[in-house]
Amino acid sequence: MTMIFENLPKPLAKALEDHGYTALTPVQASVSQPEANGRDMIVSAQTGSGKTVAFGLAIANELLPADQDKMPYTTSPLALVIAPTRELALQVSRELTWLFVPTQARIATCVGGMDASRERRALQHGAHIVVGTPGRLRDHLERGALDLSALRTVVLDEADEMLDMGFREDLEELLDATPETRRTLLFSATMPKPIEALAKRYQRNSLRISTVGEDRGHGDIAYRAVAVAPADIEAAVVNLLRFHEAETAMLFCATRDNVRRLHATLVERGFTAVALSGEHSQSERNNALQALRDRRARVCVATDVAARGIDLPSLSLVVHVEIPRDAETLQHRSGRTGRAGKKGTAVLIVPFPRRRRVEMMLRGARINAEWADVPTLEAIRAQDRERLMEAILAPVEPDESDLEIARSLLEQRTPEELAAALVRAHRAALPQPEEMIASGNSQDRPQPAHREGFDDIVWFRMDVGRSQNADPRWILPTLCRRGHVSRQEIGAIRISANDTWFQVPRAIADRFADAVRRTADPKGEDENGIHIEPAPDGPREVARDNRRSDGPRTAPGGPRAHPGGPRPQFPRGPRPEGKPHRKGPPPKRS
Repeated sequence: MTMIFENLPKPLAKALEDHGYTALTPVQASVSQPEANGRDMIVSAQTGSGKTVAFGLAIANELLPADQDKMPYTTSPLALVIAPTRELALQVSRELTWLFVPTQARIATCVGGMDASRERRALQHGAHIVVGTPGRLRDHLERGALDLSALRTVVLDEADEMLDMGFREDLEELLDATPETRRTLLFSATMPKPIEALAKRYQRNSLRISTVGEDRGHGDIAYRAVAVAPADIEAAVVNLLRFHEAETAMLFCATRDNVRRLHATLVERGFTAVALSGEHSQSERNNALQALRDRRARVCVATDVAARGIDLPSLSLVVHVEIPRDAETLQHRSGRTGRAGKKGTAVLIVPFPRRRRVEMMLRGARINAEWADVPTLEAIRAQDRERLMEAILAPVEPDESDLEIARSLLEQRTPEELAAALVRAHRAALPQPEEMIASGNSQDRPQPAHREGFDDIVWFRMDVGRSQNADPRWILPTLCRRGHVSRQEIGAIRISANDTWFQVPRAIADRFADAVRRTADPKGEDENGIHIEPAPDGPREVARDNRRSDGPRTAPGGPRAHPGGPRPQFPRGPRPEGKPHRKGPPPKRS
């Protein structure tokens, strides 16, 4: 046994060495110190820091008799581990299984969605450690299948999450059924007041351990953010997957429907992908995770149900396809990668209108994210070339049958033709990257002074402007999607502080307006809260130009001049007593 594991029971030290451990993580080292032995603990640690192994090491002294390497015979559990989700409980069970293999410990797992009768049989045969979710454990307790009278230690993993999910009553019933002499360990990412109250009620002279630094961003995760047009989100996902070519990638969506839709899109494009959401049974979830571990699938599309408790050693890329609801969700999603000292990348796909909100979230989470463009076709092809050269030039040890085929091929084709065929075969197996709708900066492209077909136009208005990060790069695809028109059918775009005006040829204006109504909700807004409406008077800048002019002048391609001279713009009604006319841009819509 090496010196770094000298404070640990010998069988657990051997298990760590056999599993490839050369050092303990900070949280594992903290709970293994002599001053922590036998004490109640409240532990705060970053996700992916080895918490499961940490509390396995922490409870070992309560379970193993002094100077013995094997677990004693028992008919009732000696340790209870409670986790908020099925996935996390199953992951904890797997981790504790290899850690306690040398001790011949029996571990039973009790989670919803699994065969309850099989779980009861496992409990009846005697289990040293029971791992489960609050609801299923409470059910076994009330049915008399779970006996907690001999319990020596209890662990609440992700305690803050369990309270947020409404498991307070379940936890209290379980803890009230345990002996008062038992040891209680609370592992919680945050320490809100409910956790403090729980600790005060069920712990005695607890030791507080925190390995969470000031920078809440995980040190082994590189955060990136890409701003895209809303219509470009799926294309951005495809290009990110193709650029990084991660061994395993996880994509997070907000709803089951979006998981289903994105999963189907990726499979259609040639990616080996699985889906995880609340609509899948436990058996389906297990099969999906096993496919990822076996490398039969490389991409997992999931809702936040998968944000906790899933540990895939090969996972190196997390993509937030839809913006997380808060900083904690961002942390837990991203924490699926960059675990146990390995490097990972987390990418946020940000629709242009929501960039400011994401920037505020990142600042609040103290995460420094690099803003970048979505990988282009050229960048992806350059990466493909490097990976292809590396793969083909990698040393191999062919057997005689391979060499025989190679000689036969060289007799029929030149080396250059064979190399080209090899390259083509490699490329054919790769999904094709997407050309982004809003590729490039439209502001950098020269705009013609006059466009054919825009002599007679109608102005429309959007209730977003520079204050909402309005930019032609995402406005133009949004207009095409909402109005069922092409890019060539949108004329000049004028952006002010809180509004954006744009031109549509009069010949298609009615059709455009009808499509906008059909693609809006009952309030007249789309999924990003954007309202589009006709603005026959044109933008305020054009109106000011017309008022200053000596005749019926208008901006190129702008609204037609009024037959009797310049048409009055934004006419004012009678002013209420004591209230001056409002100056500046109109108030922002709520």
